[in-house]
Parts: sequence; C-alpha cells; structure tokens
Amino acid sequence: MNSLTVVLHAAVQAANWHTAQRRKGAAQEPYVNHLLEVACLVAEATGGEDVNLVVAALLHDAIEDQQIATAAIAEAFGEDVAALVLEVTDDKTLPKQQRKRLQVEHAPQTSARAALLKLADKTSNLTALASSPPVDWPKQRRLDYVQWARHVAAGLQVTNAWLRQRFEDAAAAAERSAHSGRS
Repeated sequence: MNSLTVVLHAAVQAANWHTAQRRKGAAQEPYVNHLLEVACLVAEATGGEDVNLVVAALLHDAIEDQQIATAAIAEAFGEDVAALVLEVTDDKTLPKQQRKRLQVEHAPQTSARAALLKLADKTSNLTALASSPPVDWPKQRRLDYVQWARHVAAGLQVTNAWLRQRFEDAAAAAERSAHSGRS
C-alpha cells in the first residue's frame, strides 16, 4: 500500500471508531474533525515526510476514548504507529487532575515524534476552545486550560518553529476568546 492509501485507511478507521463522538464545544462538531486537524498539523510540520506519524495523529485518541486495543492498531497500521499512539495516551483509570499533572511531568521524556503529535493535539484543542468553547466552561476554566496546555507544551522537546507558532497563536486566541466572553 502506498502512503496516501495508508493515511486514507487510517482516516476511515478513525471516523468509524469515533463515529458517535462529538467535540465538547458549543458547536458539537464531529470528533473526527479534531483527528483530521491534528493529522493535518503533523503533516504540515513534517512536510508530509513521516507517514506513520500522520497515521498516529489520526488514531491518537483511539485507545483513550474508544478502548481500541494497541494490538489492533499494530495489526492494522504497524508497531511504530501503535507505539506512537500508546505514548500519547492517558490512563483513563486515573483521576482527571492526576492525568493532567502526569502530562506536564512526562512531557520532557516524550519522544521527539510523539512530542510533535502531542503539540499538534494541544494546538487543535486550543483552536477549538477559542472558536467553540464548551458552554459550561466559565472564563476561569478556559484560562486554566490554556495555562495547563502551555505547561505541557513547554516541556515538549519540539523544535519545529512552524508548529510552535501555531500553538502560540492558538493559545493567544483561546485567551482572547475567554477574556471577551465569546463562545
């Protein structure tokens, strides 16, 4: 299978796995939009040269949100993709605050490729927070999320200036949106 075919198969699989899932924002957009945005950011940041990382971006929430087995990802897309997805997966058996703390603590030890994926994920989340925040998130919760995302990003060993700038732009937009009371 060529690279384009592999990416499209991953996109279809991601859409199938997340078919009933929606984003938390007021627009309730299909979750697959997030997965596609993260994959697009990764593809642009790598110049499209790391197909496995783009595939992992499409599948990055499959274990965490849909309880897809790592072995199923490895069987369909290879061990490298499965390892990348696993590396960015939170342990949902832990309380939310502990998961958030662990993301900050583990960020400096994240592999370079997984760090790029994690930064693209945070960028997408902040973009969504700016344009369609959850209706039940008051200003302070939105600002706290931005601050936490900045702490995670600060620990990630990502040298890609383009993606770092996208992250900073998204964080600033999310802060402006929270301060303006826009939803």
